[in-house]
Amino acid sequence: MKTFYTLLIVLVLAGCSKEQQAATPQAPSVPVATIAAANTMTYQLYPVAIEGKVNVEIRPQVSGRLEKIFVDEGAYVQKGQLLFKIDEQPFREQYNNAKASLNAAEAAETNAGLEVEKLGPLVQNKVVSDFQLKTAKANQKAAHANVQQAKAIVASAKINLGYTSITAPVSGYIARLPKKAGSLVSASDAEPITKLSNIDEVYVYFSLSENDFINFKASYNGATINDKVKNLLPVTLLLADNSEYQEKGRIDVVDGEFNENTGAITVRATFPNPKGLLRSGNTGKIKLGLNHDKAILVSQESTIEIQDKVYVFTLNKDNKVSKVPITISGKTSTDYLVTDGLASGDRIVVAGFENLQEGTVITPQKSTATLTKN
Repeated sequence: MKTFYTLLIVLVLAGCSKEQQAATPQAPSVPVATIAAANTMTYQLYPVAIEGKVNVEIRPQVSGRLEKIFVDEGAYVQKGQLLFKIDEQPFREQYNNAKASLNAAEAAETNAGLEVEKLGPLVQNKVVSDFQLKTAKANQKAAHANVQQAKAIVASAKINLGYTSITAPVSGYIARLPKKAGSLVSASDAEPITKLSNIDEVYVYFSLSENDFINFKASYNGATINDKVKNLLPVTLLLADNSEYQEKGRIDVVDGEFNENTGAITVRATFPNPKGLLRSGNTGKIKLGLNHDKAILVSQESTIEIQDKVYVFTLNKDNKVSKVPITISGKTSTDYLVTDGLASGDRIVVAGFENLQEGTVITPQKSTATLTKN
């Protein structure tokens, strides 16, 4: 009987032990990665405006009827090529009239000179008074002045006549032609008759906010802005369809002051355009790289956002998880750049943390996720 009770007690204790083991939950197994700081680069995108290196408004310098148009929209023209012709007849008449006035003034000057030559001997012989000779010399000077004035009028008329032929000041592409043959044009028109762009190289303009400009200055070596610009890496241009333009550009100009209205500063990059793919007025985005020393990047998929704050799940030495807020100063297409909340050597859960509770003990699995980029 004693043996029976002993056996019964052993069986009861064994059953309790199994119930306790069944009641103890198994620690969840989730992938974990260790953070390591490294030098990296992040990229920011900024909207741009694109202009030809030479972007000239073509305006008439005299008023008149637009008689002929020798080019078409989008055509490439050489410097000095004839573009437009304004009716020259009124200006031709003004030129001819000016030349006739000049001939008359020169004839009057000749007569005045002859009068002086005639009176000279007569004054010496005291046939006429010296007053008459002085008057003749004064008339000669006045006639000479009239000649000079007439020459100036002829030159001005010739210039205006030349303005009726409008030529290309530089080589480049013709823009839209709002005026048609027969239209009246004037130098005071609000709109030019066309624009001409030299796009062998293009200027790409974009703006940096004050904070971005501070980060920009801190990311590159150099005592001055010009020194820093020399140390900048080539930049990439994303076209309107988000494809990368095949040529790399270089930042070469930073504006001298911030815009009071926008609080931003303008930066210019120059891109070669050998195939003429870019035109004035194109849009896109500049891809600006910023260097970061000993930076910490965390995959966006390893974070959770709650009420405008971003958190990660870290592990202590006992593999117990804690939800920790992090401060983000930038991001790439896949990662956050973390400036506060994490340090090199920390371990974080990279996946499967959706159901984890504060203080949960887990079984770490080694992750292949990349937390930093060199």
